[in-house]
Amino acid sequence: MIAAPTRLHPLNLPTVNILFVANRFPYPPFRGDKLKIWNLARRLGNRHRLHLITFLEDPADLQYLPELRKHFAEITLVPLPRRHSILQCAKAIFSKTPFQVAFFRSAAFRKKLKAILQKETFDAIHVQHLRMAQYFPNPQELPVILDLPDAFSLYWQRRSMVPRPWWQRLFDKVEQKRIARYEQVLNHFRMNLVCSVEDLDFLKKQHPKARIELLPNGVDSRAFQPGSDKQVIEKRLLFTGNMDYAPNVDAVVHFAHCILPRIKQEHPDVAFVIAGQRPVAAVLALRDFGVTVTGFVPDLAEEYARACLVVAPLRFGAGTQNKVLEAFSMAVPVVCTPVGFKGLGIESGNGAVMCSDDAAFSATVNHLLNHPEERAAIAKKGRALVETRFDWDIIALRLEDYLQEMARNRRPAAGA
Repeated sequence: MIAAPTRLHPLNLPTVNILFVANRFPYPPFRGDKLKIWNLARRLGNRHRLHLITFLEDPADLQYLPELRKHFAEITLVPLPRRHSILQCAKAIFSKTPFQVAFFRSAAFRKKLKAILQKETFDAIHVQHLRMAQYFPNPQELPVILDLPDAFSLYWQRRSMVPRPWWQRLFDKVEQKRIARYEQVLNHFRMNLVCSVEDLDFLKKQHPKARIELLPNGVDSRAFQPGSDKQVIEKRLLFTGNMDYAPNVDAVVHFAHCILPRIKQEHPDVAFVIAGQRPVAAVLALRDFGVTVTGFVPDLAEEYARACLVVAPLRFGAGTQNKVLEAFSMAVPVVCTPVGFKGLGIESGNGAVMCSDDAAFSATVNHLLNHPEERAAIAKKGRALVETRFDWDIIALRLEDYLQEMARNRRPAAGA
């Protein structure tokens, strides 16, 4: 179980100077890695001085700088053209470097970061993602926290086990081995963070000497408020997420072909809606089977408000799923697989019902479609979990504790 934080309101703690090192430009916050940095910065920026260094992959993102400047006192952007990343990945073919790491390799970024660290002293440095660990070859010399989105080696291990074309599984096997080897860097950081209990346990077994702590993913409970009962459309099933992300693509294709037909045997009028940006061809093709694919949705809360159930039939992945937490916050019950659920540290029935195979998944959906009172009870528990454990306000306080610890134990910075 995830323990509740020891304090729910900021104390009179000293203001600290924090450097955020991010692999993605954190706005608009429409994907997991952007969403986390954005929500944490919005809360920490009110009490501390924040500096951001990140990549600029799309020059069009410059229009969002005014939003970032509301929370970051200083912003350093390093261009990362796609052709540069492709070249770095090509160079990595005959090395042991994970392609995930090679994609974000940049001499310009290293130079900019070094200049920042030489110019200014930071009380704490938050490094987002394993991909960015490469810029801190001697992390013990600095007050650095490495924040992992999930146990990447677990993600690739699971991905390599899912039936897919042979060439994809071959790549998955290679990358999984490289990631597992590269994760040894966790032993060199003063503190590592991971977002789920399952990933925490996995990484501690793999790296017993590393200090690894928990920083759950969160949700903005004010932005995702429960809708009225009048908005709910009966027998409307919803899946949300970035629809070019491999686990999401696999999940909806598998659901549409292997689980949805079983549900339609009992509920022929059931509707399945996929809401999320950048749907790939395999997702768009599901429209031929009566599935609604919306593409980008400006306000996902509206989609959640219309759904009677959210489904999360992921077959591989790691960490926790934002779609599950958002559904909890909207008081919409979830039916899900163990992937992304076990890491929440909660029991099945508290916001979500976990199912381990297709037959159980379809049977659970059919049962809940027939019993709205059970849906309501499950949904109520999910909302309560968000209010007590998974609101970004609570998560930000937990991160603040970790950053304050780094600040208290800070050693003189010598540069990266």
